[in-house]
Amino acid sequence: MARLADPADPRWLALRRALWDDSRVDEHLAEMAQQCADAARYATFLACAEDGTALGMAEAALRHDYVNGTDSSPVLFLEGLYVAPAARRQGLARALVAAAADWGRARGCTEMASDTPLDNTLSQTVHARLGFTETERLVCFAMSLNAPG
Repeated sequence: MARLADPADPRWLALRRALWDDSRVDEHLAEMAQQCADAARYATFLACAEDGTALGMAEAALRHDYVNGTDSSPVLFLEGLYVAPAARRQGLARALVAAAADWGRARGCTEMASDTPLDNTLSQTVHARLGFTETERLVCFAMSLNAPG
């Protein structure tokens, strides 16, 4: 059901654009190229209908730096998960995460992590249903070093 994405597959870009609709096409293409250039670290899985229509995707990465709430390294990190609205609640997210988990296990990972904004309660619910456990909440801060004073 879920398979590794072909870097040239235009369905991958379409799914990324649906998930991260605030990013420009050139930004998506640059990130996709970076992932394809480092296939040992990144993997993208697609779920497609029998007619070839893309229904969902999961992007995963191996992270060797500290990942909040984990104890091992590398950690398989679920960078993005998207299922088209009409295809939800049919087990596609679970299949995509399972494919990513198998990929991570084959690369020595014993943990998978993910994150979502505090206000994205739908994503939090999906993560919990997929077996993720919330480990912490985080508020991020930034300060300009160019501002006077």
